[in-house]
Amino acid sequence: MEAPDFAVGQRWVSHSDASLGMGIVTEVAGRTVTLGFPAADEERTYAIDSAPLSRIAFQAGEQIETFDGQVMTVQAVEDIDGVLVYHAADDQGQLHGISEVRLASQVSFSAPHQRLFAGQFDRNGAFRLRLATLEHQDRLASSPVQGLLGARTQHLPHQIYIAHEVARRFAPRVLLADEVGLGKTIEAGLILHY
Repeated sequence: MEAPDFAVGQRWVSHSDASLGMGIVTEVAGRTVTLGFPAADEERTYAIDSAPLSRIAFQAGEQIETFDGQVMTVQAVEDIDGVLVYHAADDQGQLHGISEVRLASQVSFSAPHQRLFAGQFDRNGAFRLRLATLEHQDRLASSPVQGLLGARTQHLPHQIYIAHEVARRFAPRVLLADEVGLGKTIEAGLILHY
């Protein structure tokens, strides 16, 4: 993997600590790069070949905010000696040349492509857990015993069967007469829940 090209004035974000906000390259010396993080009032030095950093580069159509609070829409991007200059329109439509040094230090990535390019993505395990949760919710929503599984109990097959049979009736009147310990209370709760 090739080491990135750093230049004083560029904006980068840390993968390991996004709460620092956008950092500004303040020094490139030998095999290290130093970034100032104005939002956190911190300065950090990284090894160039293993820096956990991603370059921040906004594209045409995206909104940028300057350090003095002006919000503008990027029309074009120009690279001048490694530092980006955004040609952006304000709310009156006037074009301004905004160097990336003048951007606000707080950053929040909401668009998926922004999070991807900034290196803010979750680990595979977290993705698999979300996917499994969504698949499980879909299975529950499409179940024919919908509404019966809301109680926080561990259900036995005969309890689900009885609750489903009773709940299907128009005006149920039943006597639950299982033996002791087989879950009459749980069955009643499932029926009432439905």
